[in-house]
Amino acid sequence: MKGLAEGRPDMGPAAGARMPLAAKVSNRVLASPDFFILRLAVGAVAWQLAGRMVRTVSGKLLLGMVVWFGLLAMSPALHAAPEAVAEPTLDQQIDAWFGKITGPFVDAIFCEVPIGGYHAKVVVFWLAAAGLILTVAFRFINIRAFGLALRTVRGKYSVPSDPGEVTHFQALSAAVSGTVGLGNIAGVAIGIQNGGPGVAFWLFLSGFLGMSTKFAECTLGVKYRDFDAEGRVHGGAMYYLRKGFAERGMRPVGLALAGFFAVMCVFASFGGGNVFQVNQVTAQLVSITGGENSFFHDKQWVFGTIMALMTALVIIGGIRGIAKVTDKLVPLMCVTYVVSCLIVLAVNAQDIIPALGRIMTEAFQPRAAVIGGLLSAFIWGMRRATFSNEAGIGSAPIAHAAAKTRRPASEGVVALLEPFLDTVVICTMTALVLCVTMRFDGAGGNFTIHGQSFVLGQVFGDGTQFGIQMTSLSFETVNSAFKYVLFACVFLFAFSTLITWSYYGMQAWQYLFGKNDLVAWSYKVIFCLIIIVGASASMGKATDFSDASLFAMSIPNLIGVYFLLPVVRRELNRFVAFSKRVDAGATIAEADAAERATRNVGLLK
Repeated sequence: MKGLAEGRPDMGPAAGARMPLAAKVSNRVLASPDFFILRLAVGAVAWQLAGRMVRTVSGKLLLGMVVWFGLLAMSPALHAAPEAVAEPTLDQQIDAWFGKITGPFVDAIFCEVPIGGYHAKVVVFWLAAAGLILTVAFRFINIRAFGLALRTVRGKYSVPSDPGEVTHFQALSAAVSGTVGLGNIAGVAIGIQNGGPGVAFWLFLSGFLGMSTKFAECTLGVKYRDFDAEGRVHGGAMYYLRKGFAERGMRPVGLALAGFFAVMCVFASFGGGNVFQVNQVTAQLVSITGGENSFFHDKQWVFGTIMALMTALVIIGGIRGIAKVTDKLVPLMCVTYVVSCLIVLAVNAQDIIPALGRIMTEAFQPRAAVIGGLLSAFIWGMRRATFSNEAGIGSAPIAHAAAKTRRPASEGVVALLEPFLDTVVICTMTALVLCVTMRFDGAGGNFTIHGQSFVLGQVFGDGTQFGIQMTSLSFETVNSAFKYVLFACVFLFAFSTLITWSYYGMQAWQYLFGKNDLVAWSYKVIFCLIIIVGASASMGKATDFSDASLFAMSIPNLIGVYFLLPVVRRELNRFVAFSKRVDAGATIAEADAAERATRNVGLLK
């Protein structure tokens, strides 16, 4: 990310600076034939280890190529001696060129409208409005179906023989792992830093409304999914856009919307789902291990290679392999983070009531230092929630489509738990921790966290790192070592996002290029190699384009959701009737038979 390369010893030494003897020896070793032999040897060892861990040749190749690329990153070609005059690096030149090409698209997606003297992004209103509209359209399904969702995720209304690849819980955990990421830690802090403590209230409300959006889009994800010859599921917005519009005689429109969505999904998976995650967690690792004195300061590719290997081992198994990891990882990381937050709150218990008072008061009457007042607090709360839980983006239906079920709405009600966990629980805990540890100097915008001074509305350097630093200081009010607990959470959040977004991107990739193993493995190889590059690359413009791609996905997705609302309502009524029969004591087989009988009577009429 922007700023990570700044300050490195190799990014602009004084003219005439001499290379240290150790660096000369290192480069000679790296360039020697013996080191080339070492690469081959390590590659061979990696192949043998891969043979013990994976069965397919393509899987071995993936692991072998990741190790080889990591070793290649050590070569002098990628770590050349410093020049006397600092010049833009290759990635900076590419980034600048890329920004010129993609700038108009990024500006269009993130266009702003002035409201009361405050500039707000249109895409935030587009996503927030969807939550409100769908909550009203389905008569507060986020409240009415919450108990039903809990019963469904436990498997009460399904059997192992139902079509699909993973259980309801595994599908939910895979989707949650894709949304619970750095936005839950850094994004919330940035929102509060700009909009004040009142942002926490609007954040909570937006997460609540997003539950209805997730219900609708994930119901459609299961309804219009495909199965290939191997029994693997292919689903997501691209499929319900194509099929749903075709059913209504608008096939060309559906194809265009689906194609646009798939292309944007691939770009988003490489950026926000990959480079951004690994880049930020690497920067945090460098920060807590000594900054410029850290071993990883000029060897970020080492950590990138480790992350790539870990990701490769998981994504080799497809959605089933991912689900086997996430159904254990998600509960672990969520419980770890929530418990850590509760400890922070317990240590600062005397400040909880005053903090809650500030949240409720400043949600409607922000302090004067907040530029934009109430509108600013509202927009920042909605913005951080929609950016975090991705409700309306269309990514989650890809994971939920793999659920084992015969009734699409059953997975839809399970999906509404996703924004609840991501935003109502995780984001709210972050907001509470921050608000409780903020010490304001009167009614102004000056405050401190653990002795460090801040001013509302002022964010310096890399925004994400700034937000992580704020949250880290809140954690350190317990003990200075608590920053390592936060890093563990940051790492787990980033890793979980990597593995889930690799699946999202691969599904879109296969939609565009074909559903075969070669296409799938080509994407996996590219994704893992980008992790290594992303650990140390500074590609701000490319990341901006990826972020724009992510939110561009919401345009065709929500058009499809609105267009197919009658389908969602029909599937909901069908599942609710089925669940009532099972709740009344009928077996699943008996409830199935009763449903078929009812349908046949309807056909006769």
